Amino acid sequence: MKHGLKYALALVLSACGWQKTLDPAALQQLYAEPLSAPEKPLRVFHIGHSLVGRNMPAMLEQLAGAGHDHRSQLGWGASLQSHWEPDIPVKGSEVENAHDRYQEAKGAVESGSFDVLVLTEAVEIKDSIKYFDSPKYIRRWAQDARKANPAMRVYLYETWHPLDDPDGWLNRLDRDLGAYWEGVLLAQGLAHGDTGGPVYVIPAGQVMARFVRKLEQSGGFPGLSSREDLFARLPDGQQDMIHLNDVGMYLVALTHYAVLYHRNPAGLPHQLLRADGSPANAPSEAAARAMQEVVWEVVTQYPKTGVNANLKH
Repeated sequence: MKHGLKYALALVLSACGWQKTLDPAALQQLYAEPLSAPEKPLRVFHIGHSLVGRNMPAMLEQLAGAGHDHRSQLGWGASLQSHWEPDIPVKGSEVENAHDRYQEAKGAVESGSFDVLVLTEAVEIKDSIKYFDSPKYIRRWAQDARKANPAMRVYLYETWHPLDDPDGWLNRLDRDLGAYWEGVLLAQGLAHGDTGGPVYVIPAGQVMARFVRKLEQSGGFPGLSSREDLFARLPDGQQDMIHLNDVGMYLVALTHYAVLYHRNPAGLPHQLLRADGSPANAPSEAAARAMQEVVWEVVTQYPKTGVNANLKH
């Protein structure tokens, strides 16, 4: 069945009430009780693509400190479907997984040896929903994880879209959280009640939106004045519209840290190493402090992180 026909059929089924979906109130109720804070360092498995990359998990490991460990399976723009289905190739796998933290995803999850599974869907998120059955594969990965280890915490990493999106970059971040990440991926993925618990959210897109507003409205920080300063440059010097630079990845690593460990990131180091051991380009001390403040505000104000809003530390 061609993708267009498949999507049209899905829309018809949904309109007729045949696509099981939680309404916003029922979805919110799944997150009424926050998670308890972890009592030990975590073993984390990342499934995704270049918006995970190698450097962000390495930064997270440094922020978390001794005992934290991570493994990953990545690809180029890889969907959760491609990571799951053996007959769908994960594009760029040979390149993206050529490092010592690679582990085959299905085997890793089914081993039950990880405390946390972080799922990253391909973007454009509307296309992943349309063509790659995103809710179905969120459900499957969560089922697999908790079958192997009922205590495993499963998270959906909310990412972003290109800076030059015609609908407006900030507008998309504001709109898409409810419309797609919650309204489709979670509402449909969790609707059957068979995932062993909620899939929590690492709201990196929301953190980026709030930090960019603070950055651009305040006049900036040393070396950081606009949203473009969080994104990489291509080899020819042109702006990369989707991939973050080291400073942007630091912001995302802080977000992962705050969500996974339920800890305020204030005061954490901002001069870190990349995955290859080279020094990452660091934000200024003032910028790092602002990032840490924004991360904790967003994480504790959004119940789907699982973090208790009353936490102060």
